[in-house]
Amino acid sequence: MNNHAIPPSPTREEYARDYAAALAANGDETIFEREEPIGLFIEWLTAARGHEPNDANAMALSTVDADGAPDSRMVLLKDVDGRGFTFYSNRQSAKGVELDAKPRAALLFHWKSLRRQVRVRGRVEPVSTEEADAYFASRARESRIGAWASDQSRPLASRADLEAAVARETERFEGQDVPRPERWTGWRVLPETAEFWRDRPFRLHDRLLFTRDGDGWARTRLQP
Repeated sequence: MNNHAIPPSPTREEYARDYAAALAANGDETIFEREEPIGLFIEWLTAARGHEPNDANAMALSTVDADGAPDSRMVLLKDVDGRGFTFYSNRQSAKGVELDAKPRAALLFHWKSLRRQVRVRGRVEPVSTEEADAYFASRARESRIGAWASDQSRPLASRADLEAAVARETERFEGQDVPRPERWTGWRVLPETAEFWRDRPFRLHDRLLFTRDGDGWARTRLQP
């Protein structure tokens, strides 16, 4: 049975029509001369910020629960450097509990406007108290209050209950700074592999895999 909500595969004519644009966006062969993934990732993220309609730093975070079942959700990347990829959340949330028990994760960035994606896998470690404090202080006041009001991932009877909790915390912190709750922190994914994918016509995509090799990286070009 056909599902008309799912678009059909492109025709030869559609591939031909889009070929020049795809080549201009993703035809640079110097990608395969890169020695490490972080610099390349930052270049791609910078390009995505100029093209994506919103949240170019959005990423799918995948963890594993106590039964070995995978969980995925969208979160926002808040820092990236030679150490890894950093994000923040409530440590009592589902993701926080799962990362505490099994500190490994996978990330997926998909920039539809550029037809590119990056997959990252590795160990996970908590950020320092100083890092968590500094990022929390940079958030909007309402977001900081929300971190106190929300028992993330716990059952909620109604939206009205959440709004009442926000009102209580707003009143409690009236006229003073909003400190970071102890339960709110960040994690850094320490990449062991990073795969870069970009669209090419007729599903003949480019794939470049970086694998941690001591203090450096090994590169492998993969079949599409």
